[in-house]
Amino acid sequence: MQIRRTKIIATLGPATDSPEMLGAVIEAGADILRINLSHGTHKDQAARAVQVREVARSLNKEVAILADLRGPKIRIERFVGGSVELQAGDIFTLDASAEPAPGTRQRVGVTYKGLAEDVSIGDLLLLDDGMLTMRVKEVKAKDIICIVEAGGELGDRKGINVQGGGLSLPGIAQHDIEDIPRAAAMGADYLAVSFPRNAEDMNEARRRLREAGSDARVVAKIERTEAITNLEEIIAASDAILIARGDLGVEIGDAELPGLQKLITRKSLEQNRIVITATQMMQSMVESPIPTRAEVLDVANSVFDGTDAVMLSAETAVGRHPQTVVEAMNRICLGAERHDETRMGCDSLNVQFERIDQAIAMAAMFMATNVSVQAILALTESGFTAQWLSRVRSGVPIFALSPLRDSLRRMALYRGVYPVANNIPTTDVEVTLTEGVRLLLQEGHIKVGDRIILTMGQNTDNEGGTNSLRLVQVGEDGYLENNPSLNAH
Repeated sequence: MQIRRTKIIATLGPATDSPEMLGAVIEAGADILRINLSHGTHKDQAARAVQVREVARSLNKEVAILADLRGPKIRIERFVGGSVELQAGDIFTLDASAEPAPGTRQRVGVTYKGLAEDVSIGDLLLLDDGMLTMRVKEVKAKDIICIVEAGGELGDRKGINVQGGGLSLPGIAQHDIEDIPRAAAMGADYLAVSFPRNAEDMNEARRRLREAGSDARVVAKIERTEAITNLEEIIAASDAILIARGDLGVEIGDAELPGLQKLITRKSLEQNRIVITATQMMQSMVESPIPTRAEVLDVANSVFDGTDAVMLSAETAVGRHPQTVVEAMNRICLGAERHDETRMGCDSLNVQFERIDQAIAMAAMFMATNVSVQAILALTESGFTAQWLSRVRSGVPIFALSPLRDSLRRMALYRGVYPVANNIPTTDVEVTLTEGVRLLLQEGHIKVGDRIILTMGQNTDNEGGTNSLRLVQVGEDGYLENNPSLNAH
């Protein structure tokens, strides 16, 4: 049976708040569950994290939690009646003063008090993800006077972007500084940093995360023009990259977005980082029970480009069919992976090894792409070996055996890696390997006669200690090492 290699991230929200629906979403194929800290109360967010752990445990599944910081997004304040209707040609003022009055059809406050200093006459402002646009006509003290170019309904707390970027907002906002310890307390496995400008923003997020006692990995969301300028340094400072196509597309323009998506994917893979593709991948399924053909192609093309994971946002958080949309995304990923374009050789990787376990992982994947093998079994404490194994796009499934729950959950994001809990009560490597092979046999992942690769260290409780590999054949009671033939089965 084909096993999906590309991972699926599903965003939690009111539509998934019942334990039954959350369980259905996990069973449908969600590997990582995203808690968006921009929505809901702190109590709601913490309760969702607790429920994820409880439901996943009841299903005997290892799923990761991705906590997504709000970031320094600029928003308008609230209107007297909740929204206003604007028309092309209207004069509308954005008020960046300290205490703006409630919004009217003529003006509304903004959350970023430095906006008047950052914009110039002629700048194009895009509101509500570009649904409304207005051009800066004049700046008077804290008033930004604009002329509406594309009108429509403008509601409370909608976002503002400046086409072309250029805002001096910090990458880590004050509310993010307060939210990082909350993400640590809820046991997040990954922390997504919204709107980072440079490597230092990512370093600061990691530093504050460690100070809060968390070993979570940091994910850079690429969604502002400045991040493109500093792309390579941001990638180097991050564990994973998330292509946030909403705000990024608004800032750079939709015509530039497809090429940039491919560029970000390629640059991230060149540095051996995890890549997540996000935003409106299955947007029609917020309402519809089936995706559009364009959405099917979008997901499939992201898989072809080499993404590690594809993400659902409103589709699962507030959509009418959370389980169905995950099932559809699972089906599309499997279909894409049946094509040879989803595979590449080791020669395309950055092979400047800094650690022995990196070298062992790449040697294993070179062997897997040149010898007929049916699986890889990696004994790993931290999950680093599995992460390096996942960097080569091979059709060979990687089963990562670890005794640590944190490592198992983090590995849920690695493409082609299937975390397996090591509950074998021994530190003897030979016993652990034999029992691990038997477990895969029992669960039907491998069969007698299959050829598999084993990677391991000298003992099973030494983090980063992977230093050897074996090519073996599966026997009735474990594995055999006495078949020298490399002929394909």
